Amino acid sequence: MGQCYIGTSGFSYRDWRGHFYPQGLESSEFLRYYSTYFDFVELNFTYYRQPQATVLEKMLASVPENFLFTLKAHQSITHERDENWHGAVQEFAQGLLPFTEAGQCGGILLQFPYSFHYTPKNRLYLANVSNALQEALAAQCSNSSSTTESTPAIPLLVEFRNRDWEQPQVFREMQSRGLGLIVTDHPDLKNLPQTSNIVTATTAYLRFHGRNKENWWSGDNVSRYDYLYSREELEERLPDVHSMQQASTRLFVAFNNHRKGQAAQNALLFSELLGHRA
Repeated sequence: MGQCYIGTSGFSYRDWRGHFYPQGLESSEFLRYYSTYFDFVELNFTYYRQPQATVLEKMLASVPENFLFTLKAHQSITHERDENWHGAVQEFAQGLLPFTEAGQCGGILLQFPYSFHYTPKNRLYLANVSNALQEALAAQCSNSSSTTESTPAIPLLVEFRNRDWEQPQVFREMQSRGLGLIVTDHPDLKNLPQTSNIVTATTAYLRFHGRNKENWWSGDNVSRYDYLYSREELEERLPDVHSMQQASTRLFVAFNNHRKGQAAQNALLFSELLGHRA
């Protein structure tokens, strides 16, 4: 059974003060405090700006050596997808060097938008960009002085926001390429993915977005994910988590319902339900 890591999508939210962080805690201490409760965090800022070594080095200094980071690929790779994507891939991989050398990069998230449909052009792009990322990350690992022969490749994980990618041939192709599928929990709405526990690589991933139907299409990045899961709703997903653990060597569970610390609250409850340490 694979090891299960539970955490949140992002950690640096001022509105978490008084809900998860103590009121007087400085933002520079957020990650250190966070790492006393969780063993991984999903970094979202790398979607908006390319990772920089100096920033990642400071983050590493705030967490234990067994703490892991997963990172969203930059928007130029997943959303803009113009002729400069290859250079963006190289810049992204280069910025990850501190995490690569420390062995604390748990995976890279390729989160594609709802408009990224299952078309020949998009299938080719996904194949090309994943190949380029895998090659760039493998080069980083091989050049790292702390890398050993047993160091695993950094996993690539793909999140589709559109149901038309849910086809057996897509999952087979992902398996052959070693790409992990990101399973999502979200509102039951037309054309959103329905997969509940599919694993296509040794690293599995489950993201809880909340089930806010009213704001899913019309809301912003705050109101869309403004949702607090009940204990019963989380218990419903336990069989899926156990199934994904059985089929993988490592499973990440990230809560993205971040408003006012709801993600942290649900992550702590889910850890309890799975029997993890508090």
